[in-house]
Amino acid sequence: MTPEEFAKTFDRIRREVRGVIVGHQELIDHVLIALLAGGHVLLEGVPGLGKTLLVKTLSQSLDLGFSRIQFTPDLMPADIIGTNVVMQDASGRRYFEFQRGPVFTQVLLADEINRATPKTQSALLEAMQEHAVTAAGTSYTLTEPFFVLATQNPIEMEGTYPLPEAQLDRFLFKLRVEFPSAPDLVEIIDRTTAAAVPQAEVAATAGQILDMLRLAREVEVASHVKDYVARLIQATHPDTPAAASTARRYVRYGSSPRGAQALVLAAKVRALIAGRANVAFSDLKVLSLPALRHRIILNFEGEAEGINPDAIIQNALEETPELESAKR
Repeated sequence: MTPEEFAKTFDRIRREVRGVIVGHQELIDHVLIALLAGGHVLLEGVPGLGKTLLVKTLSQSLDLGFSRIQFTPDLMPADIIGTNVVMQDASGRRYFEFQRGPVFTQVLLADEINRATPKTQSALLEAMQEHAVTAAGTSYTLTEPFFVLATQNPIEMEGTYPLPEAQLDRFLFKLRVEFPSAPDLVEIIDRTTAAAVPQAEVAATAGQILDMLRLAREVEVASHVKDYVARLIQATHPDTPAAASTARRYVRYGSSPRGAQALVLAAKVRALIAGRANVAFSDLKVLSLPALRHRIILNFEGEAEGINPDAIIQNALEETPELESAKR
């Protein structure tokens, strides 16, 4: 696949999704960027904003297997991964056979993931990181490509459990789904209450998605751009010389190295969409919030004052020069 074909395929997928989803243009772009960077996405927003519809529409536009898990407090890890069940053959001999769970797919919708207990949430950890699951000592490889798109309600809502930091870190992006504007609300009413509800057509096959994943990793990143990413990540840590002023005051732990990886991989995809063969500083700055906001852990003062991690990242961007020499 050439860079030109990459951009055309991306535009075709985006067009199909936008034909169903009203508004949320930046959100749609960021979801697609994350998937083509090979990552998982966490969508946060109050109920009824179209998070589930967005994931369903995306799965329709991609010729990939799709499964949905509705997370509830009584959901068990075996309900996700699968379990061994006793079977009996024609001769009456009994044996164990592994019955695969809904995680054996390519696009997995983990709906309202923070309504399940941390133990059940953690059942997705191996699948998200290794693209494999282990049951009764046997490892099973998942079909590529494999993406998890999880939705969650804001943590302060009743009946929710905070996601463990280890699982949050495995999401490439955390995206916030905002309430639609008045014109978008009118358009939503028109689309969803008419006799014919719009449906997305297939815009890309599994083979094309795999080609796009491979091509994205081939995009060049200059040494001074990688140096900027490293300094930006350090700026989110309160105990480093490069720490941003708000990070020193309000942050307990800054972004992990996965944050740097997520930022660079996503920037490579954005560069290809823009028709460039190299990552620019603008790519990194645009994608910093979705790539890093869920990797910032506030200290007690930050929690008490209700500091938004986005403000920490914005401050780090402001105080981190593009070139190391600019500080001198």
